[in-house]
Amino acid sequence: MSEVLIGFSAAARRRYWWRGAIVMVMFASGTVAVGLTVPASERWWWVGGFGVFVLVVGFDMINRIYGRAALTTAGIEFRTIASRRSIPWNEIVGIEEKSRASRSGLWHYLQVVRIKDRSLMIPGTLTNRMWDAELDHKRVLIQEHWSRALTD
Repeated sequence: MSEVLIGFSAAARRRYWWRGAIVMVMFASGTVAVGLTVPASERWWWVGGFGVFVLVVGFDMINRIYGRAALTTAGIEFRTIASRRSIPWNEIVGIEEKSRASRSGLWHYLQVVRIKDRSLMIPGTLTNRMWDAELDHKRVLIQEHWSRALTD
């Protein structure tokens, strides 16, 4: 069984980059607005705090866009810009599809349910499309690798 990568397609990455760019322009506009309206004595604290928040949000968006999951014979490996984490197949109880509501709509993603620890979102599986065939394909692919690894 060879290694399979689960992640966003090029079209999905492009779509999320546009979304991220719009959010970052909104945050940058907010930073400028705060910088222009706050008194000079407090300006650097407000602009600095808002700027750090914008950087954290931007890094999180980039981390989500380029995050991938590698399905190997030993387990599932989460690969993001910020971290690498490997979970053996025998520690996994299930793969679930979860939903989360936000102001921009309903978001769906896949989650690994583990025996001992908390459940983790699988990178590269976030979507806001209802009945997304690509998300279903990713779920089936992960479940096939998981069941094959447990029977070997």
